[in-house]
Order: sequence, then structure tokens, then C-alpha cells
Amino acid sequence: MAKYFGTDGIRGRVGIELSNSLAFKVGQSLKSVLKTKKLVIGMDTRESSSELMYSVSSGAQSLGIDVMIAGVVSTPLISHYSKQKSVTGVMITASHNPFTDNGIKVFNKGNKLSLREELAIESFIDNNAKFDVVNIGKTFSGEDVIDLYADLIESIDLAQTDLKIGFDSANGANYLISLGVLRELCESYIQIGNIPDGKNINKDVGSTHLESIIKLVKDNQLDIGFSFDGDGDRILVIDNELNVFDGDLLIYIIANYLKDNNLLKKDTVVLTSMSNLGIIKAFERKGIKVVLTDVGDKYVLEELNKNDYSIGGENSGHIILRDYINTGDGVLVGAYLLKILDETKKSLQELTSDISMWPQKMVNIRTFNKEIINDKRVLEIIKEVKQILGKDGKVLVRASGTEPLVRVTLSCEKMSDLDIYIDKIVSKIEFVKEEV
Repeated sequence: MAKYFGTDGIRGRVGIELSNSLAFKVGQSLKSVLKTKKLVIGMDTRESSSELMYSVSSGAQSLGIDVMIAGVVSTPLISHYSKQKSVTGVMITASHNPFTDNGIKVFNKGNKLSLREELAIESFIDNNAKFDVVNIGKTFSGEDVIDLYADLIESIDLAQTDLKIGFDSANGANYLISLGVLRELCESYIQIGNIPDGKNINKDVGSTHLESIIKLVKDNQLDIGFSFDGDGDRILVIDNELNVFDGDLLIYIIANYLKDNNLLKKDTVVLTSMSNLGIIKAFERKGIKVVLTDVGDKYVLEELNKNDYSIGGENSGHIILRDYINTGDGVLVGAYLLKILDETKKSLQELTSDISMWPQKMVNIRTFNKEIINDKRVLEIIKEVKQILGKDGKVLVRASGTEPLVRVTLSCEKMSDLDIYIDKIVSKIEFVKEEV
């Protein structure tokens, strides 16, 4: 088990779990763990991001690593540059978390770290190895990061759309990148969540607060709305009838388009254990195989890379179009959806009309003691509910890798059973939480 790394890098409260000294050690660790000679580093719009970015940079430079400072850019840009230039990438971000949190994501030539690499960095941090500074690494500006991403977008052969588009950038890392891309694709657009002040990232905006994009689409009679998260690697979509399209539905649309155009490698998609059973059955009817992984887009990417698949992701909106980029990318997915809508002349509802979603519900239980999910009483109630539902349901209880939460997800065929069985599990966890 990793000590500092969760499902999406190192993340925690600034000054408590995440300090400048820890960030400095992460920067130093890159020399021995990843054999880094050159590092590209970017950040989101949190007030703490600049200090953390320069702490990582200083640690890296102290051991002779050259550093390219990209400034405020989205996570996909750092991942893409890291892959294309075969260098190490670091993104300072806590994604959808509040501004009081921050994090460090590390990419090894475009890929998120393996567990072995994470543990090696953690060992370096804890052993607090010291080195004599012989050569200080150089610093470079990061304009090339944006230019390389622009080349990627242009390679998709996107057409102008007549749709009226709204997009919410969550006052986060892609507020400039999303504007630059989408204003080239449509004449009629409205952007919100584009005035970051260091503290308002994800505050009442973005993919964790869909009420903002829903209101924008409704009030302005828009055709479609895109909502991104704080670091720009996920997207949720709203249509003109205010229906929400999550990551599973968007993957379904894109995968079917790829299959119809003989572009879906091995006719397979990668989803996680959080995916709705209705989606999985719909894929099966289309002749598309589904591979399930643990929750976390790094696990999705591992499966994509291992078997050379084209697309995978999470219902939270992390969607990886691996033929283009090795991480979730909200702007890229949004642009690709516009391409599909233009070519098929169909609406999002029409493209998903053959899906019958199973009732599903998730409850978040706030606790810093995530080990309660391994309590004997909790394990017993989970086993009991699984036995009752059998093949007609799904139960998933897991600790969040990015927040102090235990997440309980349940899905079954009958809506009448959903609340009964999820309440049984949640009540037991709450009871145990009070006791321990």
C-alpha cells in the first residue's frame, strides 16, 4: 500500500498532508527513481499551486534536472508533452477538490506511475536522502507545451459546428485552453468558470456542481453544455433538454462511432467497477466487449496499454482516447463529441436511446478512518446484501483515494430494492464509525 500516493497522485490539505518540503523531496526523487534529465511542470489555479510548483522544480534542479515551467495548463497538456518528448511530467493540482487541498501528479513519459515507482518515491521521501549540489539544472519557459497540444487537436480533423455551446471551466487549469480550442470550433459559445482567483476553483462550478452548466444551457437555450473539473481531465455533458451524460454514456457514444468506422481496436472498451450494469449490457448487444478494472483512471490506462485498446474511462468523466493521449482530457473528448454529432447528424439522446440504465446510487460517508471498510461487521453486511442481490445487482464499497471518504455504491434491477439495501450498508458503516 502506498503511503503518500492515492488513486491519482499525492493529494491532501496544504500545509498538513502536503507541504513545500515534501514537494521538494518529490522533485529530488525524480533523478534516482525515474532517471529524469528533463522535467516539464504545470499547475492549476489554486493559490498554493505556485509555491508547490517551484518547490518541486527547486528539488529537481538541485540535482541537475532541467525544468520547463509551463505555468497554468491542464493535466492533459502535461501528460501529452511528457509522452511526446519522452520526459518526466509533473502537474500540481487537486483536480475536483476544494482550494484548500492540492496535489502532485507525476507522469513518466506520459504514463501515470506504477506502484513500484510510487513506492520508490515514497522511500526517497521518508529516508530523506541528502546530496551535495554539484550542478543546478536550467529553467526553460513552457510555450512548447501549448503548441504541441494545439498540433494534437488539429490532427483530429475537426469541423466547425453550428451548435450553440456552453462550457464551464471550473475556474481551473483549462480555463484558457478550453477557450482557445472551442472558440475555433464554434461561432456561438458562452464560457463560465473562467475567472479564477486562487480560491474559487470548483466552487459552485465545474463537473462537481452541474447546476451551473444546467442553468447556463437553460437560460441561454443552448444546444449542448460541457462541464470540466479543476485540472481539465474529466468532462460531463448536458443536452438541450437538460439531460446529464456521464462518462459511461459518453464512452458508449464514442466507442460505437469508432466501431462503425473500424477504429475500435479489438472491439473492446475498458470501464471500472463503478460502471452501470445497463451500460455493460448495452455494449454486449452491440458486440463490444467490456473489460472492468478497479476505480481509478490509472488502472484504466494500464489495461488500455497492456492490450492496446482504444478507449476507456470512468463514469465520473475521466475518458482516455488512447490513440491520441494517455490521460483523461475533457477538452479533447468534448471536441470529439462535436465531430460525432456533426457526422452522424444525431443528438446525444438518439445516440444513447438503446441503453436501459439500471437504478444506481452512491452515498459518500466522510471519515478519515478508511479502514472501517475492513471491519468484520461491515464485511458481513456487504456479503449479506451481495448474496441477496446475486447476479441482479452490484455492490461496491471502497475508500476514496483522493478524499477522506468511504463510497458506497449499489445497483440493482428494481428501484424499490435500491434504497433498502444501500441503507443497510450505510447504517452499518455509520454505526461502526461512531464506535471505533
